[in-house]
Amino acid sequence: MSHILKKQWIRDALAGAGLLLCSIALICWPKDVSAAVQEGLRLCYNVILPSLFPFFILTSLVISLGLAGYLGRLLEPVMRPLFHVGGPCAAALALGFVGGYPVGARAALTLYQEGQCTKTECERLLAFCNNSGPAFILGVVGAGVFADSRVGLLLCLAHAAASLCVGIVFRFYRMGERTEGRRTSSPIAAQRFTSAFTGAVKGAVTSTLNICAFVVCFTVIIRLCFLSGLLPALAGFLGRVFAPLGFSQVWAQRLLTGLLELSSGVAALTGDGSLTGRVSMAAFLLGWAGISVHCQVLSFLEESGLSTRTYIGGKLLHGLFSAGLTALLLRAFPLKESVSSYLAQQVEGIAGTDFYSALAVSTAAAWGVFLLFFLLAALGVQMGRKTSGKRRTGVI
Repeated sequence: MSHILKKQWIRDALAGAGLLLCSIALICWPKDVSAAVQEGLRLCYNVILPSLFPFFILTSLVISLGLAGYLGRLLEPVMRPLFHVGGPCAAALALGFVGGYPVGARAALTLYQEGQCTKTECERLLAFCNNSGPAFILGVVGAGVFADSRVGLLLCLAHAAASLCVGIVFRFYRMGERTEGRRTSSPIAAQRFTSAFTGAVKGAVTSTLNICAFVVCFTVIIRLCFLSGLLPALAGFLGRVFAPLGFSQVWAQRLLTGLLELSSGVAALTGDGSLTGRVSMAAFLLGWAGISVHCQVLSFLEESGLSTRTYIGGKLLHGLFSAGLTALLLRAFPLKESVSSYLAQQVEGIAGTDFYSALAVSTAAAWGVFLLFFLLAALGVQMGRKTSGKRRTGVI
């Protein structure tokens, strides 16, 4: 099969056939496509814009003003032994945990572009720093899908632990090679605040619009896959193949939906099925993140020269680790099906989140993280001064 796809005319023919089928689908179901676009735009307005825009600005400011450099001096003894990356990479890890997809990947790329990590370190970092935010896991998945805050907390813990495990695994990536480039420690005033702020806002606008475009696109793709019968047919095939393992068509359809788009995948986990199975699949989908998120990240990396293999491999490994850890936690701390979970199907989707509430929470969280970075940077400066003072005293 691979040698057939290497031929240019075959690839062109497949691409042309795919575009023709998409055109026919748009003509056959114009109202459904229009509704899917509106749903995607509502999701962007109510969730994507208010939750990611402040964190994109924060990411750029933390790195441009040199706070990541000072934080790196403080956390170098932790990041280097565990993940074999420099201390400044801790900024991308922290922002990825708090801001959610794809803030961590954007932060890692910015560190590389600013010269605060090498190419190899950035590729290692991409494998584990791009994570789902706690607000999505606790609020949407835990409270919204499963109607149980305990499930959200368990998923959050497993998600974070699995991310750190992936980072430890990828510390061995290209261990035998010499790192390319040299890290630099930026001073606290690496750029004037005015220029750093204007650049951060412009970059945040571009990044957010790119993400919204992919969200709307995949909302339409998933709707067309259902309307055309492609997704149910593929799910039925997988259900028959893996029927001896207890993997039915319903589970296959949930998995395929989540592989494409995370929000739709976790929303499909309401209804039938054991709680352990549904929570474990939610853990896998949160770790994998979905092709929609991957396209958002790849749009950042397309001209960077960075390898995407570590990113894709890291997300797949993150999903597997998350599912395994979640299954172990559920075995150690079994959760009974709550009565409220039967009402979860009546809970509105993530697109129904109030814009102003999401913006207020995201902005407050972003400012809180910024102040934390500032305090840690000030602590790093103070410790550096004490160390240099002791060295000068010793020399005298």
